[in-house]
Parts: sequence; C-alpha cells; structure tokens
Amino acid sequence: MNVLLTGATGFLGWRTLEVLVKDPDIKQIIATGRTLKPTHIIEHKKVTYITGDLENKTFVRSLLKNTDTVVNAAALSSPWGDESLFENANVHTQINLIEASIEYGIKKFVFISSPSLYFKYKNRFEVKEEDALPQNLINQYAKTKRKAEVLLISSGLTYVILRPRAIIGRGDTVIMPRLIRAFDEGRLKIIGDGKNHADLTSVENVANAIVLSIKAKGGAMNEIYNISNGAPVVLWDAISDVLTRLNRKPPTKKIPFKIIKLVAQFLELKSRLTNKAEPALTQYGVGTLAISLTMDISKAKNLLGYQPKVTTEEAIDEFVKWYTAHGE
Repeated sequence: MNVLLTGATGFLGWRTLEVLVKDPDIKQIIATGRTLKPTHIIEHKKVTYITGDLENKTFVRSLLKNTDTVVNAAALSSPWGDESLFENANVHTQINLIEASIEYGIKKFVFISSPSLYFKYKNRFEVKEEDALPQNLINQYAKTKRKAEVLLISSGLTYVILRPRAIIGRGDTVIMPRLIRAFDEGRLKIIGDGKNHADLTSVENVANAIVLSIKAKGGAMNEIYNISNGAPVVLWDAISDVLTRLNRKPPTKKIPFKIIKLVAQFLELKSRLTNKAEPALTQYGVGTLAISLTMDISKAKNLLGYQPKVTTEEAIDEFVKWYTAHGE
C-alpha cells in the first residue's frame, strides 16, 4: 500500500507518520506540506517528503502517480480569516486532490474534517454523526470543511471522513499553546461557570483512527465518524491541570459568557471595518471555552473498530513534557 499524506508537516500529520511507518502493510508514504519543521520530521526509509502547494493542480497530480491511498489532513484551521483564504486552502485543494484521485484510480480517500460543524451557542451532548448540522455554520473554517466533505461524498470515490475533536498531545502547537500564551499575556479568564464539558482527543488516537480508516472495508466505507477519547472532561479542570504542571497558577476569575460574547462580537465588527486582522477575542473562540460539546463515538467503535488507547491524562502528560523540553 502506497499512501499520500497531506498536512504531513503539521502536528497531526507528523504524529500520523509515526504510526504509519510501523505498519507492515504500508510500503511507501509521500508526505507533503508547505514547509518542514525540524521538530516535526520523521526520518524513515518509507517516508519521502515533497513540499509544495496543494492549490497547484500540477503539483497535486505529481504526488498521486504512484499512490493508491490518499489521506488529506491539510487545512487552514483558524477561528478567523478571509473567506477566500479558507476557500483556497480547504476547498480548492480538496477539488485538486479529488480530481487527481479520480484520474489515477485512487482506491481510498480519507479526509480529516472537523466537529466544529456541530457547534451552536448552546450545550450539546453525545452528538451523533447523523444529527442535523446547524443551518448556519459557525465560521469560515467550518463552512469550508463541510464543503470539502460534500465534494468528497459526491465524487464517486471510496472514502472515510473523520471528525476528530480538540486534538492534544506531544507536538501540539495549537490548542494548549494558544491557551498558555493567553495566560502569559494576562488574557485568560474562566468564561462562564467553568463547568462546561468537552471531548479532548489524544493525537495518537486520531492517528490510529486514520490507520483503521485506511484499512476499512465493506460497510465501514463511505461513512463519517466522530473521533475522540470517549471520556469528556470538565474543560477548565483540564486547562488548570496543564497550567499547574507548567508552574503557572490557574485563573480563578470568572466572566459571564453573555458579556464576553458581546465584547467578542464588537471586536469582530471593528476588525471587519478596519484592518481585517484576527481580533483578540472571537465569538467562536469564547464559545468553545464556555459551552459544552461532546460526541458519540459508538459508530467509529462499531464499524471501524476504533478504541481510544491513550487517555486524556496521558495525552496531557506527554504534551507538558514536550512543551517543557522544547521551550515553546
């Protein structure tokens, strides 16, 4: 089996490569991304790095010539940004990959989507894949991820779509580091009552789900799957745990969600009318810190054979050790 992995130079891609190279059924991996990071490189005889832009059709076609399986983990992931940037990064790249996959007869296409599609400004528990999505998705990231899903579903290719929630662990440069920076800058306050629940997901568990998707057969194919650790936590307890382990005193001050959401709404409007830069607060950003969202992963367990192997506590522990060692 020869695999193309996009987004291979990022957090999830790097950790997925670690798992893929250990699988005897996988003979070759083309790993692509925009730039190589010294901390996120796998040196292995199975892995060939080819950097480039997935918005370039010719480049994409060159990647698929000797490939039978595509894993698309590349994305522009941000709570804020110009619509065209998300369209180019998350939709046009998907179109290029799908067209090339059809041309070269790719046997399976695994797409990493997002459970941000489920987000509403209200608590939601045990959300299932078949539950109706909000009529208006929360931001451009969610909108373009859904567009990319629909493109793949209607392509005629054999596919698996994964929606992993809040990925954490060794190598995380997004979720926990962003919260740590906010704390160090004096901007991190408990939003709401601090009791909201959330799914956190070990990056290794997501990587294992990707391998299961690559090998899935029969009724497990052409489906969408929620992926998480299957053990929701009180989000602010987890944040406090990370800060405490990093010798920081967790915040105790609480700000009502309705108030901070209004502030974020004002800052977003100001940004749209001025320089378009990401505001210090976004409505989605504060919403994820105040509102409960948990997912049902029984479908992934039943059809993919997915079982979370790394606990949330273990994922936090490996992140703290990695973050401390690398001085991020």
